[in-house]
Amino acid sequence: MPAYNEEENIQSTLVGWYKIIDDLETKSSAGSRLVVINDGSKDGTLKKLKAFKKPHLNLEIIDKQNEGHDPSLIRGYNYAIENGADWIFQTDPDGQTNPEEFAKFWKERKDYDAIFGHRAIRGDVKDRDFVEKTLCIIIRSIFKIKLPDANAPFRLMRSKYVKEFLTCMPEDYNLPNVILTTLFVKFNKRVKFEVITFKPRTKGKNSINIKKITKIGLKAIPDFKEIYAKVKKDTR
Repeated sequence: MPAYNEEENIQSTLVGWYKIIDDLETKSSAGSRLVVINDGSKDGTLKKLKAFKKPHLNLEIIDKQNEGHDPSLIRGYNYAIENGADWIFQTDPDGQTNPEEFAKFWKERKDYDAIFGHRAIRGDVKDRDFVEKTLCIIIRSIFKIKLPDANAPFRLMRSKYVKEFLTCMPEDYNLPNVILTTLFVKFNKRVKFEVITFKPRTKGKNSINIKKITKIGLKAIPDFKEIYAKVKKDTR
């Protein structure tokens, strides 16, 4: 879970997700951790994280300088891989997803290599939905696959494949989740897209505005082509 200036949301988000961690600990997966990557927040996010950690020992906090949401995702994925995770789940701390919907993903995991959230109905602004659909069109054009949702921040993935696919992108890559979804499907891994709730943000300000999203989207076209060329070369 990457976090930047989420002082207003982080406490309630942690409370919701820690119930899931406790359930995993007692029922099926001892050693599970809730990992938050604090991306150089300038508000009280880190202070709240440290206060929450005192009675919650399996909360891991990675505090680093500001690099952006997507490099923070990659940092979190690498942390999970380096610490021997079999499965990696990723979400955001803004309260737009429902922790209760994780149970279905976890229950079905043995039948799949990845289960990705599908935001069939989005509670955020229409501009973001437009950008997401445009990304899926670009992916279909370049990679010749069809995705219902490429970038949902609610995803459970086998660690070994995340490790394999991360080698296709630089450490500061702007769209790691998009490429991960794409490569899981492109290489015929066992993938399911599960419809999830995606609520509007009620507190705090989103650090990624439509101008930034559009800029990233435009840069994505040559990046996708470069990654696809590398992937084809490496798999010959």
